[in-house]
Amino acid sequence: MPNNSQNFVPIQEIQNGIIVLKNGSLRAVLMASSINLGLKSAEEQEAVLMQFQNFLNTLDFSTQIVIQSRKRNIKPYLALLEEKMKIQTEPLLKIQTREYIEFIRKFMEINDIMTKHFFVVVPYDGGVVDSGGILDRVLPTSGKSSQKTDQDEFKKQRNQLEQRIAIIQQGLKRVGVRAVLLETPQVVELFFKTFNPGEGESSDKLEQN
Repeated sequence: MPNNSQNFVPIQEIQNGIIVLKNGSLRAVLMASSINLGLKSAEEQEAVLMQFQNFLNTLDFSTQIVIQSRKRNIKPYLALLEEKMKIQTEPLLKIQTREYIEFIRKFMEINDIMTKHFFVVVPYDGGVVDSGGILDRVLPTSGKSSQKTDQDEFKKQRNQLEQRIAIIQQGLKRVGVRAVLLETPQVVELFFKTFNPGEGESSDKLEQN
């Protein structure tokens, strides 16, 4: 990111998927699956909504649910179909593949294929800590005991955050939603595409979850 953009991003660093903000508080990002309520009966929909309400009511800390919509890039898919069409020996299948490719292209001219990702941001603001990276660069003469204290405090707060993560995952599981903690490369990709929406339309790394 450009330096002028970094001034507006309150992130100090990311360690093992855990986001350390500049004020020392911690954040974790979970990627959640989705439920198609439209395919469920009225009774099932009511049960899911009630279970989700109960889940929210049991939380004693704040959390944030983020829905991110992106235009999907299907050019690699079309390229794959064209390669298969070239090696297709059956004339009828070759014609059908060509017609299918043309159908998708015409469909894309009038419609956007969107992908949606669902995220849950889990916070922990137990106190200002330094995770060791920034402090060593700003104060290179700091003693080993100070560094150890900072690391111990960071681990303590990380443990608290991990307990909250487990609560979120268990609560969503009861609703039928699977939530997975994003790892560092996935968190970096998420923020990069959030601040650079024009860079890449699909999110292959995130979808691997």
